[in-house]
Amino acid sequence: MIMNFPQCLKESPIVITEGSVVERLRRDSLFPLDPHIVNAGFIYKPEQKTALKKIYTEYIEIGRKKNLPMIIFTPTWRANPERLKLAGLDKKDVNGDCYRFLDEIRKEYGPYARRIYIGGLMGCKGDAYKPGEALSSDEAAIFHQTQSRTLAQAGVDFLFAATLPAFSEALGMSKAMSKTGIPYIISFVVRAEGTLLDDSPLHEAILKIDSSISSKPLGFMVNCVHPSVFQQAISSEENSSELVRDRILGLQANTSKKRPEELDGSAALDTEDPEVFGKLMIGLNKKFGMKILGGCCGTDGRHIEAIAEKNKLSVKH
Repeated sequence: MIMNFPQCLKESPIVITEGSVVERLRRDSLFPLDPHIVNAGFIYKPEQKTALKKIYTEYIEIGRKKNLPMIIFTPTWRANPERLKLAGLDKKDVNGDCYRFLDEIRKEYGPYARRIYIGGLMGCKGDAYKPGEALSSDEAAIFHQTQSRTLAQAGVDFLFAATLPAFSEALGMSKAMSKTGIPYIISFVVRAEGTLLDDSPLHEAILKIDSSISSKPLGFMVNCVHPSVFQQAISSEENSSELVRDRILGLQANTSKKRPEELDGSAALDTEDPEVFGKLMIGLNKKFGMKILGGCCGTDGRHIEAIAEKNKLSVKH
């Protein structure tokens, strides 16, 4: 039976995601990222497209070998209409083409293709580490509706808004995404103190979004922080609640304990041993029930494989 994404999430003890894509291209690729849309335009250039496919295939192979559900995300984090126009690609269906690029890769995997889920990736309008640039809720609901609709119509399994620093824009994005009729997940950047970067308490952000929208998110996630920072955040007094534990689905983690603002644009890669990283991530699954586990800045295939391997060992025991 082919399970849709919500069914997979409900029935699977763990779902792994890709690790870093943009950061790896920035550091390791011969091809510069576009200043406006980052890697979204790579699909139109043969050599860049090959480099992008190599990274996605590396992650998918880990899921296939370990027999685990795998999430990959469209390279569309910065592909909103305003940025596409600045990049000179507003006449192309970049979001749809990015989905089709991943779907073609997925089709190469035979029976395992049923366990590969494609998330339509979106981001905030401004700098993800500067909450002062965030849109208001009403502005965000309008600004993000075109990309939400385009990705949904293309056929993604769910929408995923990542690296959100502020409550107001997250609420507006939720409104825009909810109108598509497909599942969606909201992913915040958090501080160890248990707040978003704009100082909104995590539990309040979840409660307010859930209570403001009839078609509420499938759940929430955190990304772009170290596993230890995540654990501190959800273990804080305010966040140690059934609401937070039930509604937060997982983490795409950094390998660095530094604050996001310190890592943004850093020339040096602050990484961590994959074995240590994998152990920390599986610890979150066992202790807090986090199901979706993957990587963000500093990670590569070794880190995702370590998560899968540590999960295998924990299941045996």
